[in-house]
Amino acid sequence: MSKLSIREKYADMLKELAKYSQAADRIDTTNVYQKANPMTRKFMDKLVEDNMAPGSCLKGKENFRAFYDAVKAGKRGLILMEHYSNTDLPALCWLLEHDLPEVGKDLADRIVAIAGMKLNEANPLVKAFAESFTRVVIYPTRSLTKAEAAAQSPEEKAAEEKKARSINLAAMHAMDTCKRNGEVILVFPAGTRYRPGHPETKRGLKEIDSYLRMFDVMILVTINGSCLTIDMDNPDDMLADFVEPAVQVFSASPVIECKPYRKDYLATLPADCEDTKQAMIDHVMAQFDIQHEQVEKGTYN
Repeated sequence: MSKLSIREKYADMLKELAKYSQAADRIDTTNVYQKANPMTRKFMDKLVEDNMAPGSCLKGKENFRAFYDAVKAGKRGLILMEHYSNTDLPALCWLLEHDLPEVGKDLADRIVAIAGMKLNEANPLVKAFAESFTRVVIYPTRSLTKAEAAAQSPEEKAAEEKKARSINLAAMHAMDTCKRNGEVILVFPAGTRYRPGHPETKRGLKEIDSYLRMFDVMILVTINGSCLTIDMDNPDDMLADFVEPAVQVFSASPVIECKPYRKDYLATLPADCEDTKQAMIDHVMAQFDIQHEQVEKGTYN
């Protein structure tokens, strides 16, 4: 039996979901912070629950708890997480609520994901899924590069660059407010879903270095197993992703003090290192690979 796409398996649910969508179709400086829509969240929880196979769990629960305690104590908290599918964030929140007694629901409710404009602007149904969770929307570097390449004139290119700067400045202000309110920022450091056979989609973005300077504590969350598989014939159509139940394990590193972590690693780089920001995030991504492999082999504690 062939796998079904989200569009095929959840056709009826998608029709219902669309009725409750409220998020903006276009992003500007006034709407970069988007609070979760509890009505669409019900549908996303159903999709996740349907496909959360027995054995799915959180690992490093003590690390999730320690991170939560640090945030509750006033630390500015950052989650860096691997990215394989569009159910990564929904599955993490579902597991926090179901597999981490006492603190998991509050931690999940505090999470604010950094999301690209595409989730709002590319497809109304994708937007409806995305708005199930609180987000700060940015104009990603990759999207700007594509827009610049498509620009028909220097003026059009300059206008797009101005738009990106204004949206991202508004996003920075929104993140500052989130931090003051005790919310937790979640970032996918590769900025896109990993596509098998395309290692460039798993390379960390150098912009992540700025997050290490802005936050006090962080955890690295790895993902082993996903209920979604990208249709490589239609990789940009998120509703074409194949869906089937899978064991999903989300694992947290010990809590990391961001600034000492960054300072200590940068001190190991040679004086003539040409791109310290990229070197920093490459180091983070290497730690992801180690943790992911340990979970895969059953050696992660």
